[in-house]
Amino acid sequence: MTNQETLPVRTMCKVLGVSASGFYAWRDRPPSQRAVANVVLTEQIRQAHAGSDGIYGMPRIRAELRDLGIRAGRERIGRLMRLAGIQGVTQRGFVVTTERDHRQRPAPDLVNRKFVAAGPNQLWVADATYVPTWAGFIYLAIVLDVWSRRVVGWSIGESLKTDLMLAALNMALEQRKPDDGVIHHSDQGSQYTSLAFGKRCQDMGVRPSMGSVGDAYDNAMAEAFFANLERELIDRHSFTSKAEARMAVFTWIEAWYNPRRRHSALGQQSPVNFERSQSHKMHIPATGMEHGLPPAGVCVASATPAGDNPAQS
Repeated sequence: MTNQETLPVRTMCKVLGVSASGFYAWRDRPPSQRAVANVVLTEQIRQAHAGSDGIYGMPRIRAELRDLGIRAGRERIGRLMRLAGIQGVTQRGFVVTTERDHRQRPAPDLVNRKFVAAGPNQLWVADATYVPTWAGFIYLAIVLDVWSRRVVGWSIGESLKTDLMLAALNMALEQRKPDDGVIHHSDQGSQYTSLAFGKRCQDMGVRPSMGSVGDAYDNAMAEAFFANLERELIDRHSFTSKAEARMAVFTWIEAWYNPRRRHSALGQQSPVNFERSQSHKMHIPATGMEHGLPPAGVCVASATPAGDNPAQS
């Protein structure tokens, strides 16, 4: 006790209404098994949190521990996280980056906010965002499979033009090889309503679908992906060069999001693990990037302005 040098123990016990013998018994008593277990569990929580680069909150940390054979309740993990000052990153809102070209006719909305798919390559959602660097912006376009939340196509460039979206679509087509009829849902950005993009969809048997103008909820799943990217990567780093940002985005998608990031909608599995668990039911083409390693020829740190992905035909 810090006041023992100035006040006798018995005097303090009398003021606090406790016995001196009770105080000494408490002081000399070894920690309980529960207290020791909480210290061990707190360290395991800390390691799981660090393994997610400080991203995960209680539900995903609990899933990480469960996969390690460590069982603990939600309330207990949450309480220990609060006591240790451990918390995940907070959710962000939506950001609109594309603009409509009123000269082009948009595709009908085939989704109507029902982002549900019974299997792979039935419904894809697509969108684009920007990544700030000290050297200017780079842009990322993605195609995401609604069934598994997996990014099946992506492209990084230095301008938000149709070629960027086409490169992401081409990567998805090359990696997944879908049957005719897969729905590609996006907003009404001019890149998606362009003649070149529409022709590519027609040639490959892809059914374009577009939400209404200015309503992020009509493409909520793609917008949510970018909200995660922003809060988990962009908001936490300052990129000095475009090459550094390209590599960071590539690593986040292929070494973190696809193979490792847990989703509550997938039973706290990552997209890759979810697809692997369902592969006995449905054929899913191998992508060559399940372990964060790009196919030969991918260069995410180059200075070329468009289409850092393996399929730009």
